Parts: sequence; C-alpha cells; structure tokens
Amino acid sequence: MKHIAVINGAITGLLALGTLSAATQAVAADGAKEKCYGIVKAGQNDCGNSKHSCAGLSKSDNDPAEWKYVAKGSCEKMGGKLTVSDKK
Repeated sequence: MKHIAVINGAITGLLALGTLSAATQAVAADGAKEKCYGIVKAGQNDCGNSKHSCAGLSKSDNDPAEWKYVAKGSCEKMGGKLTVSDKK
C-alpha cells in the first residue's frame, strides 16, 4: 500500500509541474513587457540597480531608479518612465 501512495504522490507532482510550466509559458507568450521606472513600492522592485544587486531591496516608494516589469505600453499611463532617472 505504501508503494501505491508513493506512486500517486509522484504522479500528482508531475501533473502539477506540467500545469505550472504551461501557465508560465502562457504568461510569457501573452504579451511583451517593459521596464517601468519610478512606480515601484518599497520592497517590490524586480531586479537590482546601482544602489543594490537584488530584487525586493528597494527602500522607498516611487524611487526613480527602481523598476518593475509591466505590460508594454502601460508604464507611462501609470506615471512611470521608460528610462532611469537619478533624481528623486
């Protein structure tokens, strides 16, 4: 009986992995993204910049040097910029 439980668990894991992979590919193919500077809330940046080297390390809201990926064409509508600005 333990073998059946292990096999069922493995099959469930593989199915979940396949579903996650398909969902990730669908999101990537869904539309182009662009970096949007100046709209990020503290701790929600997507990657590093000249101040730090990792995602999630932004210290303040709307820092013009911090960026986040957004749907192409939506950045400026949200009040962001497509290029980095060193001014606060």
